[in-house]
Amino acid sequence: QVQLVESGGGLVQAGDSLRLSCAAGGRAYSINTMGWFRQPPGKEREFVTAISSGGGSTYYTGSVEGRFTISRDNANNTIYLKMNSLKPEDTAVYYCVYCPKSPDCRTGVEKYWGTGTVVTVSS
Repeated sequence: QVQLVESGGGLVQAGDSLRLSCAAGGRAYSINTMGWFRQPPGKEREFVTAISSGGGSTYYTGSVEGRFTISRDNANNTIYLKMNSLKPEDTAVYYCVYCPKSPDCRTGVEKYWGTGTVVTVSS
């Protein structure tokens, strides 16, 4: 199994920044592609960003490009999501995801999910 524990969510104002963290572990864990999805209130879960195993490749959905940055620390089995210039439409539950058989977490059936952390951006 793979365990993912997110942290760093909270309530902020528009224009503020937040950094989410996701610590990974478990018997089945090894360094692989990881990423973040989010689920806004009343909407479907959507892809946000992903990072390759070595960190050399990153992928972003268009609405966060230039504002969000994904990174990883493989020595500590942790990935991060730095979110700048937050907007009310970024309000969502953010989920860390482990994607062992996908290059970018947008394909592949096998995914492991964290329990999510809530980000609320007020206007």
